[in-house]
Amino acid sequence: MEIRNLRMVRGWSQEQLAEFSGLSVRTIQRVERGQPCGMESLKSLAAVFEVDINELKKDSDMTGQIPDSSSSPSVEEQEARKQVKELKEFYMHLFTYVVTLSFLLIVNLISNPGYLWVKWTAIGWGIGVIMHAMHVFETSSLFSSAWEKREIEKRLNK
Repeated sequence: MEIRNLRMVRGWSQEQLAEFSGLSVRTIQRVERGQPCGMESLKSLAAVFEVDINELKKDSDMTGQIPDSSSSPSVEEQEARKQVKELKEFYMHLFTYVVTLSFLLIVNLISNPGYLWVKWTAIGWGIGVIMHAMHVFETSSLFSSAWEKREIEKRLNK
């Protein structure tokens, strides 16, 4: 299991793991991305996660991940995580759209109530939000995940 997963299982932030291990947040970020780390960092992480240093070192040399007694995440789990991440990004995009346009509408009504210039921003950005929603919710089958799989298979068979 990746260090990130071990950290998340415990409900720790990167800052908390850095504090517990005595490492910098930057080091934690690098290790979580699978970059190599020094023996002292491995010792600190092994102590915090209560994992044998030899297991950590062996796994770090090969993949940059900490071993887990269970198998690695399945393809379905990885896909589900990807979908949840995309959904989260969409909701943040939508929230930013609503808050920003609300602010701009107030500014518009105060500065020039006779002309609603904010509508152009709403329309332009709204098209982007709609496109983002179509991607996340896969309402368009033109470039769906099934299409991606077919294209990958086509290129791998060549």
